Amino acid sequence: MERIEKDLYDAAVQLIETRYPTGWGGAAAVRTRSGKILTSVAPDVKNDALSLCMEVGAYLEAHKLDEAVTHSLCICREDENGDFLVLSPCGICQERLVHWGGDVKAAISNENNKLVFKTIRELMPHHWSLVNGNAL
Repeated sequence: MERIEKDLYDAAVQLIETRYPTGWGGAAAVRTRSGKILTSVAPDVKNDALSLCMEVGAYLEAHKLDEAVTHSLCICREDENGDFLVLSPCGICQERLVHWGGDVKAAISNENNKLVFKTIRELMPHHWSLVNGNAL
C-alpha cells in the first residue's frame, strides 16, 4: 500500500472516530497535488433531496485553494464496532473528479475491502468526452 493511500485512509478514519464516536459514521479524504489532505463529511439534512456525498466538501475546499486533487477516498462504518468499508465514488463524484483529469486516483469498493485505487480513466473508459476529442 502506498503511503499516500494509507495517509488518506487514516485521515478519514480519524475524522469518523472524532465526528461520529458512536453509531454510523462516514468521511472522505482527498489529497491535492501539493500534498495537502482535505477531509469532509456529508451534511446532515432534514430532506434527503438536499443531501450531498461525503467527498463534496473536500472537493470544494480543493477548488477554494486552487489545488488539483490527485487522490480521493470515501469510507463508512455501520457502527462504532463495525469495519470501515471503502466506497467507490458515485457517478456524479466521478464526473466531479474529471475536472482534474483522468489520472486522478479513487479508492474503490471490492470483495475483500482492500484499499485499492483506480484512475478515473480506468473507472470511466467510455467517458462521454471521447466524442469531442478531449478524452480523459
